[in-house]
Amino acid sequence: MDLTLSDRHRALRADLREFIARHGHRSPPVGGGGGRKRPDQRVLDWQSLLIEHGFAARSVPTRYGGYGAEHDVLDAALITEAFNAAGISLGIQGQGIRMLVPTLLEVGNEEQRRRWIGPTIRGELHWAQGYSEPEAGSDLASLRTRAHVEDGNFVINGQKIWTSSAHYADMMFLLVRTEPDRPKHLGISYLLLPMATSGIEVRPLATMTGHATFNEVFFTDVRLPTDQIVLGRGDGWKVANVTLKHERMLLGDSSKLVHRLHRLRALLAETVVDGAPLLSRPVWRDRFLRLQGEVLAGKYHQMRLLSEASRDQDSGLGLLVVKYYGTTLAWRLATLAVDALGEAGLAYEPHDEVGEDSAATAWYADWMYDLGLIIGGGSSNIQKNIIAERGLGMPREPKPMGGA
Repeated sequence: MDLTLSDRHRALRADLREFIARHGHRSPPVGGGGGRKRPDQRVLDWQSLLIEHGFAARSVPTRYGGYGAEHDVLDAALITEAFNAAGISLGIQGQGIRMLVPTLLEVGNEEQRRRWIGPTIRGELHWAQGYSEPEAGSDLASLRTRAHVEDGNFVINGQKIWTSSAHYADMMFLLVRTEPDRPKHLGISYLLLPMATSGIEVRPLATMTGHATFNEVFFTDVRLPTDQIVLGRGDGWKVANVTLKHERMLLGDSSKLVHRLHRLRALLAETVVDGAPLLSRPVWRDRFLRLQGEVLAGKYHQMRLLSEASRDQDSGLGLLVVKYYGTTLAWRLATLAVDALGEAGLAYEPHDEVGEDSAATAWYADWMYDLGLIIGGGSSNIQKNIIAERGLGMPREPKPMGGA
């Protein structure tokens, strides 16, 4: 990966400095619009400004509402670096923008791209991911939610669980079994479903943060036109894996880790005990520097993956480790902050679904929420099995007697 800045890249860096100096005060708080609640008007205005200047949806074609620049890994790295250093928001980072949009660009048809991408990148449409079920989480291909065709519609019945943002989403990208007579991986279809459709019931699930960021979703004779399918019947597993590729990059996003590292350093420098900041004490400084090294390793690894993707190279094992590495490291960063805060966060009470009322409770909210991310999107133990078996070619984990 060549990180030498060309004249064009130097010009982009100058544009970023000018943009931040001129508009940085308009940024919503970092984390606002990140996917835990519906964005407010300030977040939407910021997103529109970022798209206009090419700092969001940069490589999404203009015909779909994006900026229309050629994909360039160093462009993305420079934008992320500049915004993180300035402590301003990178814009909306939810499931629709980070997972569905690249899926449609890769395998969607033209009508789907024109209909869904523009409103999604602008933050006008919000998406939930209908994958996990009570008995089909890690073994997703065992899902039981079914859809049969009747009078030109899919008729959907079943249940999803741990469905992030379903309580405010406009749409859901949904996996259902449409071909029950085919092998389980080949009998799944990938549908695009409006959440206002009759027959959908959403039941929020409160987590230990006190917020209901996850949900149960029940489908009873939900009718959806048969053209609201990505690729074709039975192709859902292929499409789902395209989305999962982008989900792992979202959950293990190195830009989140870099920003959290900056917050953590400021906290340790500002927290004074017995007349000295914690960052000046060897034990605390050592813990911080170890985490800093891991964050930088994650950052450069993700840049390598983006470089490979831009050349249509298969990253293999390199891609498999992102989710596991990123979510566990994010939690460990929050753990150091919680240790530093000590009793300051023990009176934690949930307020708003994104920001809390003090730095202490914000860190405690991150710490608790990140435990869920270690499990969600494929638990860490399952991720390690996938890395071992698919990435390293090790023998498959033995199944219990009578297991499939």
